Amino acid sequence: MTTTTERFKKFTILHSNDMHGDFLAEAKGAEGHLIGGLSLLSGYLNKVRQEEKNTLFVISGDMVQGSMIDAEYKGISTIEIMNFLAPDVVTLGNHELDYGFPHLLFLEKMANFPIVNANLYIKKYNKRLMNPYLILNVDGFDIMFIGVVTEEVLNSLRLDTSIGTFVSLEDAAAEVGKICNAYKNDDIDLTILLTHIGFEEDKKLAAMLDPAWGVDMIIGGHSHTFLEQPAQVNNILITQAGVGTDQIGRFDITVDDDTNSIVEWKWQLIPVDKNLAEPDPELEKFINIFKEEVDRKYNRLICRLTRQLTHPKREIETELGNLITDGLAESVMSDVVLVASGSIRVKQLGPLVTLSDLKGAYPYDGPLFRLKVTGQQLTQIFTYIMRPENRKPGESQCFQVNKGIKAVYNDAEKRLESLSINETPVQADKQYTICLQEYFYKSSIVCLGITPEELTKLGDAKVVTTSAQNVLEEYFSSHQLLNSNTEGRLIYK
Repeated sequence: MTTTTERFKKFTILHSNDMHGDFLAEAKGAEGHLIGGLSLLSGYLNKVRQEEKNTLFVISGDMVQGSMIDAEYKGISTIEIMNFLAPDVVTLGNHELDYGFPHLLFLEKMANFPIVNANLYIKKYNKRLMNPYLILNVDGFDIMFIGVVTEEVLNSLRLDTSIGTFVSLEDAAAEVGKICNAYKNDDIDLTILLTHIGFEEDKKLAAMLDPAWGVDMIIGGHSHTFLEQPAQVNNILITQAGVGTDQIGRFDITVDDDTNSIVEWKWQLIPVDKNLAEPDPELEKFINIFKEEVDRKYNRLICRLTRQLTHPKREIETELGNLITDGLAESVMSDVVLVASGSIRVKQLGPLVTLSDLKGAYPYDGPLFRLKVTGQQLTQIFTYIMRPENRKPGESQCFQVNKGIKAVYNDAEKRLESLSINETPVQADKQYTICLQEYFYKSSIVCLGITPEELTKLGDAKVVTTSAQNVLEEYFSSHQLLNSNTEGRLIYK
């Protein structure tokens, strides 16, 4: 006979997402109050693990990309540091593929923690790339974790035709159902999806799941959403914990063994600061090994800007976005240069700029492609990238453009009113050159609304540089007291 104590168990689930190499604490405010960083976060993890009997720590993707420590070691440093934190289970985000598919498999082998993903497949053999799920037995209760990735991973994988993914929400829901149905007999007490598809998509996914599958919770990432409290859709709790390491999500739940359901829950988004816990000195020492090496190599001053330039959000034209596109435009000799706003990983830069600052601001060291397009195609691209639904905070695929471009979009009528280059209207039948980052050239239909066939109709793409970072380093090094303002390159009415 099951006693009440055995039937109801308490669990604490701590969760992070989109940490993006945010390893170091920062001093903020007039008093220099220390915020964030993995040393403080690790101190809190250690504290909770000692206080609460059944503590789990999970990460919902995008551990990598966003700091020099990560970029210099291509994620290897990140995985070593994550091994130190010892998460119970992790799922992939889109940025885990930034260093290439073979390197991802190398990183996975380095990890001392399980990585779950249900919808990446090797096409030819229809075999899943990773373990789709993990069942942890915690204090006699079985908890199942299933991993689901964002649609953007498919775009990252276009370079590798042997890998495919079921990316639509319907596909993802079906994969979840397949796994839940296969293991229902194991009497799973709690089922948690670790997703990296964005908060709004999480809510849609929850609505598609059959209640009989028994999914209790979705812990997500990708949209960098800060919540007051979790959403609840189809009796499924949905949450995520913003971005970086300045905060951590915490669920305290009670699970009923008889009904395999959560009967009580409390959730908090907890600020990670010096009031929360003592820093973990061992992890701090370990991170500093990487930091000292990176500082020695990259902490040299390359230029001084006139003032600090900002990039507050990706959905608008920004000062820093304009400076970076103008720097690239000077080298690549194109009429139009498009740089994804999300490629710029900082909110401000300068006035003093070290090489480390620059590489942290623009960490993507890929090639740039130049293509010939007609004015009609250029208008088609701008109409697509400026549409209102492409400007959702946190999930948009917006761009910064070079000097001389002026595009005016009418939101009410959902149309491009005008497009000009150096004050001359773009002519539909005239030819122009456009420069694109590799990711967007290879994913043109999803990101630019134009097929690869259309994009290369006037000739093959030319690689104008194999390293956008090299171009920017030269530009910043050879120009002092650079300045940039927003000037109405992209106008929304």
